[in-house]
Amino acid sequence: MSEPVAPVNLADKLSLFSELWSQKKVAVLNDYEVKLAKLKGEFVWHTHEDTDELFLVISGRLTIQLRGADVVLEPGELFVVPRGVEHCPMADEETAILLFEPTGTLNTGDAGGPMTKAAELLG
Repeated sequence: MSEPVAPVNLADKLSLFSELWSQKKVAVLNDYEVKLAKLKGEFVWHTHEDTDELFLVISGRLTIQLRGADVVLEPGELFVVPRGVEHCPMADEETAILLFEPTGTLNTGDAGGPMTKAAELLG
């Protein structure tokens, strides 16, 4: 990414795409990527063995299903899924989130499959 010359406006960046479950990289911090995504429906159960995963809800409502419990996030709330914890994000309505993860972290973790997508740089 080039040197920043302006702040990142999350609302502006979210207006640039409509695809669901497709992570868009908007910033890099050391070895971490700051990504936006729009979600609706249920993702896949998966784990990230080597990293925690931070979810911050911008709009909508996100349920992070864990084995034995659900964590429901409203706008302005965040939750960190600890490394190695199996989870499955789910949103009944379109939900915009910010993710903070090490560079190269796959969205489906250990599960793989057809929903696996690398984060795309969002201009």
